[in-house]
Amino acid sequence: MSTTLVPPTTASARLESIFDDVLRRNPGETEFHQAAREVFDSLGRVIQKHPQYAEAAILERICEPERQIIFRVPWVDDAGQVQINRGFRVEFNSALGPYKGGLRFHPSVLLGTVKFLGFEQVFKNALTGMPIGGGKGGSDFDPKGKSDNEVMRFCQSFMTELYRHIGEYTDVPAGDIGVGGREIGYLFGQYKRITNRYESGVLTGKGVGWGGALVRTEATGYGATVFTEEMLRTRGEDFDGKRVLVSGSGNVALYAIEKVQQLGGIVVGCSDSSGTVYDEKGLDLGLLRQVKEVDRGRLSDYAEARGADSDYRAGARIWSIAESVRVDVALPCATQNELDEADARTLVRSGVLAVAEGANMPCTPEAVRVFAESSVLFGPGKAANAGGVATSALEMQQNASRDSWSFEHSEQRLHEIMVGIHERCAATADEYGEPGNYVLGANVAGFTRVADAMLALGVI
Repeated sequence: MSTTLVPPTTASARLESIFDDVLRRNPGETEFHQAAREVFDSLGRVIQKHPQYAEAAILERICEPERQIIFRVPWVDDAGQVQINRGFRVEFNSALGPYKGGLRFHPSVLLGTVKFLGFEQVFKNALTGMPIGGGKGGSDFDPKGKSDNEVMRFCQSFMTELYRHIGEYTDVPAGDIGVGGREIGYLFGQYKRITNRYESGVLTGKGVGWGGALVRTEATGYGATVFTEEMLRTRGEDFDGKRVLVSGSGNVALYAIEKVQQLGGIVVGCSDSSGTVYDEKGLDLGLLRQVKEVDRGRLSDYAEARGADSDYRAGARIWSIAESVRVDVALPCATQNELDEADARTLVRSGVLAVAEGANMPCTPEAVRVFAESSVLFGPGKAANAGGVATSALEMQQNASRDSWSFEHSEQRLHEIMVGIHERCAATADEYGEPGNYVLGANVAGFTRVADAMLALGVI
């Protein structure tokens, strides 16, 4: 293995040449370009220190998915009309284990969306230390407003094509936006029917009563909060008494709110696609759960039920709350690029100490730059929200051993994994001369683990 250092200018030129090729080969896929750019910006010193990665074309290979699957999904709605959607599965990298990553059902899903998510997943999964590769999938189908029977018929049609590409040792999908326990149940039922096998490990996020794992539902929100607390500890702080904003009000947001409250924090606001709610004394999590999870309602319904203690702002961005009140911690948990440069500056003026991404790439590059310049602790999604996929891997372990763990044991394992991810990112940032730079630490630690495995496996 070569030990000759590559000159910095040569390493930089090599990276830019590879990135230009990524742009050329993937036109119009701006989110994928953004995800790749973030990783490339962290790798100059890595390529300089480890020229074997350049010699083996690791970067060129890691940016090209091993397999991209696109398929038609026909289904019949309740009115008897045939509907057509498009399905995707991008199996990005399997150097560390079977492809692992969620399915997203949302009208915004395009190939570029799935590629960006799959690319992020490769490094996120590597950071967990678990033996899982990276992939992602989904469809432009929108489950909102659909009946249970319509969702079932769509999921059955989707799995009728997807089943031939997945398996517990091949590719293990899970849920994501628009894919919860209901959808996973329909997908797993169709897989079981087609294959005539009760292969529990082929999907994660299953119901606890039929192969699922405790804490999986809570894992992403809990994990992001644990990672944030670990960042705060590096400055002698914790969540106790901190005022927190959490964007979104779906699964990740709700459990981030729950864990923040358990740790003594006060979550004063959250959001949905219609607006933002601000509760000066802290959100009523029980009421919020009733509205969002049971009634499938909107935040406007929560505010109406909450009464005078709640301020609902139709169409407002959640980060605008920081224009008038102090915010100590921000947890963007909704969707990509939801927090821009102006929002970041608003949060900095408010005195924010830490920001951690509960969603995938919710902060724009400009926002991340503002946080860095202002010495705000920033946890990138591939590290901060890795708790979900880590617990999915724990679900796979339980399926493989025909075992079931207690909630306490599962949460302890999740906590250990998130603390380990934080330590890995922090140590890597220190090694490369940028203490506290979790973006660099996460990118480099994830990349080197995958790259070393790829070197060991040869040119494949």
